[in-house]
Amino acid sequence: MSGGLSSPLPGGDGTERRGAPNPEAPEDLAELIPELLPMFPGTAPFLARFLPQASPAHLGLNQLFCDLHAFLKCLHEQSWYGYLHASLGDQSAYVLLYEGRTVTAAAASATGEQALGELLNLYEQGAALAAYPLPATLAHVLSGVGSRAWKFNLTEDFTGLHARPTGAIFYARGEIVATMAATLPYEGAFPAPLRPQTLILPRSLAGWAHHHYTLTLRGRDALNAITGVHQNFRAQHGQGGLAFLRALGDKLSPAEYAMRSDVALHDLEPLVQDFLRTGCVREH
Repeated sequence: MSGGLSSPLPGGDGTERRGAPNPEAPEDLAELIPELLPMFPGTAPFLARFLPQASPAHLGLNQLFCDLHAFLKCLHEQSWYGYLHASLGDQSAYVLLYEGRTVTAAAASATGEQALGELLNLYEQGAALAAYPLPATLAHVLSGVGSRAWKFNLTEDFTGLHARPTGAIFYARGEIVATMAATLPYEGAFPAPLRPQTLILPRSLAGWAHHHYTLTLRGRDALNAITGVHQNFRAQHGQGGLAFLRALGDKLSPAEYAMRSDVALHDLEPLVQDFLRTGCVREH
């Protein structure tokens, strides 16, 4: 276990340099394992209770002066790691970002895509939003925290969170990288996916992303390399636009294409609008 522990996480990120409460860790290494402090101790949603303290990169954002979709696009372009917290009265929603992509979320009675939608709804109603950066390793560990914990089985390459009534352990590739006093009433694990997938907004908030589109004659010409329409289309939208148009012609919805190609959904919305406006596609 020496690899991940020889370079402990830097200080000043809500950690305390106390020995990790893990009897299985060698004594000489325990002092190197940072103990993270929970940002939202005692919170009900699983994701929220295991989010570590961090200094905010952005605090007090609201819809009067910050468009949330533009902000998310900015974070995506920065490949940002961290979490967002929106609060309005006694309502809160939490969203984790990995490589600038929204990968898991939680609210009082929802997780995943529905919780992401809850954060957007709260923001539109006037909620204050804060963004807290995290080291990439911790963001990856937390990316698997959803609505339920699984039976814990420590393997050599396990990445994820092991939660117990006595505390939580953060694992990266089988090595302990941090601990936290946050607990579950039972023992369970939240394995992190090898590559976290991007959350897609629920249909109620992004109906256009779940629609199917049919190529018009102009759209088919845009994919035909011998036409002038193709030359103009490629000059405007590049290979990415051509690939997206071809996927629409293959009956993929924008949401399905975003999932398969790892493209941010908010980057596809203006393309869809332009394809409709210029008559390359029509709604199916």
